[in-house]
Amino acid sequence: MARPVTLYTLQWGDLSLETVCEKAKSFGYDGLELGLPVHLDVGQTDPAYYEEIKNLLGKYGLSLHTISTHLIGQAVCDNIDRRHQSILPDYIWGDGNPEGVRQRAAEELIRTGKAAKTLGVNTVVGFTGSSIWHLLYSFPPVTEEMIDEGYKDFARRFIPILDEYHKFGVRFALEVHPTEIAFDTFSARRTLEAIGYHPAFGFNYDPSHLGYQGVDYVDFIYQFPDRIHHVHMKDVYWNDKPGQVGVFGGHTIFGDSRRNWNFRSLGRGKIRFEEIIRALNDIGYSGPLSVEWEDSAMDREHGALESCKLVKTIDFKPSVTAFDAHFGK
Repeated sequence: MARPVTLYTLQWGDLSLETVCEKAKSFGYDGLELGLPVHLDVGQTDPAYYEEIKNLLGKYGLSLHTISTHLIGQAVCDNIDRRHQSILPDYIWGDGNPEGVRQRAAEELIRTGKAAKTLGVNTVVGFTGSSIWHLLYSFPPVTEEMIDEGYKDFARRFIPILDEYHKFGVRFALEVHPTEIAFDTFSARRTLEAIGYHPAFGFNYDPSHLGYQGVDYVDFIYQFPDRIHHVHMKDVYWNDKPGQVGVFGGHTIFGDSRRNWNFRSLGRGKIRFEEIIRALNDIGYSGPLSVEWEDSAMDREHGALESCKLVKTIDFKPSVTAFDAHFGK
């Protein structure tokens, strides 16, 4: 095994953190990726609270490398509507006034960076949201100025957050994903340009969100070798033949067999994890491989167990010498 294998806890949000620790240990995981707000309250200011979190993980021999704030981060740049109320804590939603929601979410992200520092981790994974995702398909015609304004809005809202992260010695890793300001390789580069390649910003690499879009997910690693700050291991299956539903989902729910694509337990989709491991070795990535398990058709405990075993099987240390280095006399 070359890298620690961790389990992202957000999909286990109905369970207490101790129960998740017990299960993760029994499945064979080396650590956890704590998902906010269900398994970590960054509003806590007492250092003893964070010591208790570390002691709990230590009790089960689990490491902590990352905390994640996808749900809160989504509200920072999004066009806020009633969907967000279902994923946000009441103290972030407040009266639902969109700008107020965005401001409170931004403040929570800064608290999250401070909590990460207190916990001794240097990476926060999350979403950013996007004010221009709804303009993805250019009809009625979308002007370049409208897209530019979306990236400017992202920069205005996120640079102050990133400045604070830089002071904390913490990085924010955006999970490149549809509905975010970066959702493929091209938009990821434009996102970096919008914030002047801020040193506190990088990416959480998740191949599943690139694969079903038709984006070269292995090439993505080589395009941003110094910005891959965290890795999600997640699989997805997509149909090569035309069907009833296109890549945008057709207003179907996850798991619907008519969909063009669905997330699957690791090894049961189409992602080429062997090539990902080799690419990560090439760029020198030594951080955790975090299983974000999502498969609507499978029991999650079965999936988490088999996914852990698979990652530990396919991961390997890079060679320090060429295989033919000792052929000569």
